[in-house]
Amino acid sequence: MSVLTLTAQEEVTAPPHVVFGLFGAGAGAGWVFDALCDRVVPGAAVTLRAPLDPAGPPVEILGRIGTLRPGRLIEIVHDQPWRGRTVLRFAPHGSGTRVRLQSELDQHGFEWLLRRRGHAVRNAPGDDPALGLLTSKSGPGSLFAAASDNMATLAAEEINADGGVRGRPVELVVGDDATDPTTGVHEARRLAAAGCRTILFATTSATFVAVSEAMAGTDVLLVQTLMNEGGIDGRLRIQLGERPARQLGAAAVPLMRAAAGKRWFLAGNDYCWPRSTHAAAREVLPRLGGRLVGERFAPLGTTDFAAVIEAVDRSGADVVLSTFVGADAAAFQRQCHEYGLHRRTLTLAPAMDESTLARIGPAATEGLHSVSGYVESLGTERNTELLARYRARFGRWAPPLSTLSESVFEAVHIWRAAAERAGTDEPHAVAAAMHDTRIDLPRGIVTVDGNGVVEQRLYVAEAVGTQLRVSSSG
Repeated sequence: MSVLTLTAQEEVTAPPHVVFGLFGAGAGAGWVFDALCDRVVPGAAVTLRAPLDPAGPPVEILGRIGTLRPGRLIEIVHDQPWRGRTVLRFAPHGSGTRVRLQSELDQHGFEWLLRRRGHAVRNAPGDDPALGLLTSKSGPGSLFAAASDNMATLAAEEINADGGVRGRPVELVVGDDATDPTTGVHEARRLAAAGCRTILFATTSATFVAVSEAMAGTDVLLVQTLMNEGGIDGRLRIQLGERPARQLGAAAVPLMRAAAGKRWFLAGNDYCWPRSTHAAAREVLPRLGGRLVGERFAPLGTTDFAAVIEAVDRSGADVVLSTFVGADAAAFQRQCHEYGLHRRTLTLAPAMDESTLARIGPAATEGLHSVSGYVESLGTERNTELLARYRARFGRWAPPLSTLSESVFEAVHIWRAAAERAGTDEPHAVAAAMHDTRIDLPRGIVTVDGNGVVEQRLYVAEAVGTQLRVSSSG
């Protein structure tokens, strides 16, 4: 299928050089597609809302600025919600400016848009092994999932170049849960109908839990790739990734030492992973000398965190445990910085990743820390090689890697190794072979015990601009 082009336009009552100069200001009233961008320079992260779907709300596009022609053109290279280019052209129109948007749409993007409109787009099962990936290509989770599709694609291509699974090429089939559990259930069933006997999940735990319940009794292996709270039982349910108690155990003492204080405020999105992480904090932090002084939750998709931030300020907290994710995490951190909270409080955000940092912007990440099994700046030989392959395949403006996306790459390779060891891609056999595994990966040695629990080195990292730099490990 050839590439299609979707178009939209806006008219602004100001000359082109003024409109171009204000691009990214995010006025929130339709100002140049509601674009958000800290600096209009090549490589800068951009979010914009394009009216490309007459049947629904604007499509949120996440990307980076590629080419610039001051006053005339901005090219955005993006991976969400599909991989392509979107170009904005600024031209005089009477006494004002016409901003014309053109967005490339490949077959994957075309099918995504059709599904968004409610049309049934189904992939017929083939003869070769099919591996499903359910990720968040839209909604608040699209920030943390920005590179997940790329990493799964890279891993599948590497596997196929190495002979596939038992000599047969692997087909990757991708679904979008839109950061919504109900949508996730529909998409997971579509992947299963397309012949995916194993589905990898790079979504919120809320989606993984909902799909696990909805697909109980089916012979489909569900593998959660990224950090999670555990607790899902079943032979065909495997939860890889970091667990809250271990993350807090590794990060609490270094954070309290850096903050010169032991008072903690817990704040996060209102779903299962944040609530479980807070429950772990109530057990782990007092044991390490911490004191809890408050807690607040906000629904996924919240944009105004004033009440939460004021509660943090009143509490006198030294450290905020932030369990917001994706776009919510970015908005919360930016608003904390605007309030001035960073001058007296540090933040530990276990799910903070490099793609979200890019949306927060370098000025607002001061005092922000994370703890995970992988950061892009790891200096291991395997990671250096992975980054080189990733950039060579997807380009210099592809989203940065993080533990939330790199874990997808590793999960694909773990699945392949299990299928080779089992001699089949049959779900029960693969699930059994994924246990009691020890594998050398870009993040280091990872083991999966007989209960499916992962053991790995954890890194406490501090945000330096829009990068995470390791400060300690354990």
